[in-house]
Amino acid sequence: LLQQLATLATAAREEARQSRQQLQAQRQEVVRLQEQLSRARQDGERWASALQRAQREALEREATRGAEQARQQELIRDMKGRLLELLREKDALWQKTEGIDTPMPSPPPRDAGLCARCRKDFRLLSRRYDCRLCQGKVCHACSVDAGKQGRCCLLCYRQRHPQAT
Repeated sequence: LLQQLATLATAAREEARQSRQQLQAQRQEVVRLQEQLSRARQDGERWASALQRAQREALEREATRGAEQARQQELIRDMKGRLLELLREKDALWQKTEGIDTPMPSPPPRDAGLCARCRKDFRLLSRRYDCRLCQGKVCHACSVDAGKQGRCCLLCYRQRHPQAT
């Protein structure tokens, strides 16, 4: 009986030793897991603060962009208003000047041998034209065929037809 008790005591001690080792290993595992949990919480806090900072910056950028867009829209509105003012001024000036005739060009010199505009000599191959408006003598290069009106010098043509220039 004594021997059985001794064997049982030895077995119980061995079991207790193994249980202590397992307990020690589990405590170490708990410590390691607590450290990982602590690091994970710190990382989570860092990510949360980074996210909040990014959200704040995005809101600030959006506010700045909105203010800039409003400023640009106001500038466009002002520019449209100014354009309308200028168009009204142009129309008013055009109406004032509509009845005013442009003065006729001064008559060219009556030198029959030279073009009244470019002063080129009229020769056998350079034809001379009479301007139907100012009666000046002009060469082919300085004249324009004005259709039914006949040929006229460039200066008279430009004064009669300002949109053609």
